[in-house]
Amino acid sequence: MLRRFAALAIGFLFIAGSTFGQNVAGPAKAKATTPEIPFDSVPDFFKLPAGLYMGEGTGIATNSKGHVFVYVRSGETRLFEFDQTGAFVKEFGAGSYGFAFAHAVRVDKDDNVWAVDEGTNVIQKFSPDGKLLMVLGKRPDPLDQLALTPGAGTYAGTNRPYTFHRQTDVGFDPQGNIFVSDGYGDSRVVKYDKNGRFIKSAGTRGNGPLQFSTPHAISVDARGIVYVADRGNSRIVVLDNDLNQKAVYDTVGAPWAVCISAGPHQYLYSS
Repeated sequence: MLRRFAALAIGFLFIAGSTFGQNVAGPAKAKATTPEIPFDSVPDFFKLPAGLYMGEGTGIATNSKGHVFVYVRSGETRLFEFDQTGAFVKEFGAGSYGFAFAHAVRVDKDDNVWAVDEGTNVIQKFSPDGKLLMVLGKRPDPLDQLALTPGAGTYAGTNRPYTFHRQTDVGFDPQGNIFVSDGYGDSRVVKYDKNGRFIKSAGTRGNGPLQFSTPHAISVDARGIVYVADRGNSRIVVLDNDLNQKAVYDTVGAPWAVCISAGPHQYLYSS
């Protein structure tokens, strides 16, 4: 399983320095210059207590201790923590208001755990010990959902400051600002401050400048530059910290996930 995942994550771009659109290697050169990621394949690594089951895993992340967080959706959406040996530590948010259809999990620099749930249109922030600290978004109202039926108009919750429409991922800059890729229903990136206050959003549906078609993942580098996996348009869109478009990388296929290594020389990985 781990070996298969590593084989899939083969879209690389090498970015020398910090100038957008320059010194960018295409896939062939990138594969030649990008170091391999060492890994071990460990069968049955995760050990769950009796009566708990993994289901379909849609998100995975690690914290500063090497603990692993797995976000699953099969029947119930659940968020599990395991230590570095694969032993079960605890479950986060069992039966939570914000859990219905897991999509992504992230861990910030303070080891807080963020669960992105596209089924509830909610992102939840948990402390390392599992306390709920913040909720972004809200469950859609039933009447809003009816507006999704053919001929009934547009869902009223789209493109609003504090609601999402099947958001997909979350990232953080060095100042703690929060960036959300939103998502399957909306086609934008939303920026909040570290306390969850809305700052701005950018993007519309389409394939032109500052447009997206299913922004499926997001990552922010050490300089606060934002990388968006624009899956439906088969490209990665690069934004500055104020959400202005600076570059487009369209040689990576249809990216489902994106991450960026630390500088000064950066490697951009997509899968």
